[in-house]
Amino acid sequence: MAATKNEKNATGAAVDAPRPLGALALAALALPGVMPQVAHAELAPEQATLSVKWLNYHDAQPGLDRINVNATSLNLVAPMGHRWSFDGTLVRDQVSGATPRSHTDISSATKVVGGVGGMHDTRNEYGGKITHYFERAAVGAGISHSAEHDYVSDSWSVDGRIASDNQNTTWNAGIGGSNDSINSVNQVAVGKTKTSMDFIVGMTQAWSPLDLVQVNLNMKTANGYLNDPYKNFDQRPENRDATVVLVRWNHHFTNRGTTLRSNYRYYSDTYGIKAHTVDTAYVIPVNDNLVVTPSARYYAQKAASFYFDPVAGNPYWSPTGQAFFSADQRLSAFGAVTAGAKAEYRINQHWSADVKYELYKQMAGWRLTGAGSPGVDAFTASFLQIGASYRF
Repeated sequence: MAATKNEKNATGAAVDAPRPLGALALAALALPGVMPQVAHAELAPEQATLSVKWLNYHDAQPGLDRINVNATSLNLVAPMGHRWSFDGTLVRDQVSGATPRSHTDISSATKVVGGVGGMHDTRNEYGGKITHYFERAAVGAGISHSAEHDYVSDSWSVDGRIASDNQNTTWNAGIGGSNDSINSVNQVAVGKTKTSMDFIVGMTQAWSPLDLVQVNLNMKTANGYLNDPYKNFDQRPENRDATVVLVRWNHHFTNRGTTLRSNYRYYSDTYGIKAHTVDTAYVIPVNDNLVVTPSARYYAQKAASFYFDPVAGNPYWSPTGQAFFSADQRLSAFGAVTAGAKAEYRINQHWSADVKYELYKQMAGWRLTGAGSPGVDAFTASFLQIGASYRF
């Protein structure tokens, strides 16, 4: 069936522009929940895609080489007839190193492997999702299992989306949950459990042939053991509720053939943390095969109400007479900047490859609000990801 004018508008095809957008532009413009197809938007993928990715993460503080992570993932997305698809993922993480100075009992987090000291751990995760496609809608359900030596998590999710008659608007909703068990090496947490629930609703709107906007509201709740057993003097409430609002806007520039992706995220929780994130990326098609995407992100948060800054000369001092307290730097007031770039290269109709690098730096002085945390050392991290995909 031929696509109507409105259907083409919904996918970003510039019907009223001097020339239509190509597949590359549609892919760059697409937002989550909007499928870049011009008719019967909710169809199972026509081809299967097998992707493998390798990620290296490394972080450090002044004078302290900290965590190093090597992760390998395998993902398969495959059609199952015209109305079904399967999405399966396998992930294996290998972690080694220390943890933040003056905020963690490093020795208690140590796991000796083969007689070699230091923190070493391996995490294995596997999961799958089945999606059924209707004329203008799709519904999916998934499960996953993650296990490491001191933490096991089982999770599930159900989500759906439906498009308007003219396919200019898509509504999405989802719910998910997890059940975790914690048995720390230092025996601080033995037989502890945590449960969480996640709810999301949102809408994606094609404002124009060149603009897509999305708004999501996300509600999160966690109950049970929420302390970090490897942190000295760490006592947190057994309930944490959070609200997240996310606004995305993508705009395609026909004269340049480029696309600006941008989003703003607001986060607030019952710990007292309030955070703002501004994220931008600029998609640049160098030629028919190569796409380069530089990106930048700024994040800032207010400290949790029970966070305390370690006192110089006595980093493990804790407040007295308080029910909850923590010196975990992740709960402090800080700002952070991330800069990076990604290159994607289509080798032929079956093979493609990509590489991405990001550099992250966090400092208390870069915060927007709050008293700050002068006792927290500057923190840097790097991310390197290399991937390849095969379509068949």
